[in-house]
Amino acid sequence: MDIAWHGYSCFRITERGHTSVVTDPYRAKNRGGKFRLAADLVTVSHDRAKHCVEEVRDQQYVIAGPGEYEVGELFITGIALHHHDVEADTVRENVAYHFEYPNDLSVLHLGALRQLPEPSTFEQLDQVNVLLLPVEGAVLGGDQLADLISVIEPSYVVPMQPILLADSEFATAVESFLKVMGVSIEDEEDGLRVTPTSLPEQTQVALLSANHKPS
Repeated sequence: MDIAWHGYSCFRITERGHTSVVTDPYRAKNRGGKFRLAADLVTVSHDRAKHCVEEVRDQQYVIAGPGEYEVGELFITGIALHHHDVEADTVRENVAYHFEYPNDLSVLHLGALRQLPEPSTFEQLDQVNVLLLPVEGAVLGGDQLADLISVIEPSYVVPMQPILLADSEFATAVESFLKVMGVSIEDEEDGLRVTPTSLPEQTQVALLSANHKPS
């Protein structure tokens, strides 16, 4: 299974011979900037108005809500992780997606997570090999994220950037997160390749560079 990051909460997940996925394709600040991504399935975790589902080529399915779905041999669980802003008396919708391939490799995309879910939220999931985790120190600190990781117990954690967070702020948040996790990573990778036989025994953090990120 190959995972490429395309900025913010947008990833492309592919496994040879199976359903390909693009998560949260977003609208470029510069209207001339477009994604040149193709996938069978597109998922939207939050605020559909900010996303450009129509720009993903070859799409056959779009999922934008909680529930259980099956596309080809890919099983998807959408988990509601909405955030109630008490002061503004509003609800910010967010749906996490768990993608499970038939070779037992799985990915959990947490979307625009803004509060720690109850640990029981993830009891229905058999395993998580790759956790795609939004990192933003002002909302969820490194200690809180570390606690969440200890509950989910993924093989890999990939930090992703909340869409309203500036690049410089994201870099600072990631640096703080790495310190809490007790790891030092100097180089970003172009992508993450995961196979059933190469899973680490302890959780590892993988920093990915944003591929083809439109401006």
